[in-house]
Amino acid sequence: MRIIKLVMVLLFVGVGVTMAQAKKGTMVTAKISTPTVQCEQCKSRIERYLLTEEGVASSKVDYKHGITTVKFFSDRTNIENVKTAIANAGYDADNVKANEESYAKLPTCCKKPEDGGGEDKKKH
Repeated sequence: MRIIKLVMVLLFVGVGVTMAQAKKGTMVTAKISTPTVQCEQCKSRIERYLLTEEGVASSKVDYKHGITTVKFFSDRTNIENVKTAIANAGYDADNVKANEESYAKLPTCCKKPEDGGGEDKKKH
């Protein structure tokens, strides 16, 4: 009988700890304007880059509409960090301008039209 009570207590404690850990971070979904994203290469580059960022669960770049949707855990990062990560990949993100050094390393097709880039979005 004591063993059954002990098992029940441990079970409740285990479930309580698990639930407490799950509630720590809230999953946030944010839509970020990424108007300088030009093509499928840009899309892949940003999505790969964001996967390395702490707290980012997923990202989806819609280059035809210039929107990047990012899901992240609020206890591990915030929207400004996500925008900075996109800027560090070489792209504008809402009010955060692209890192100049990263932008300079982008292939021509991924650069802004005024810099000689920007292939026709329908081709990709």
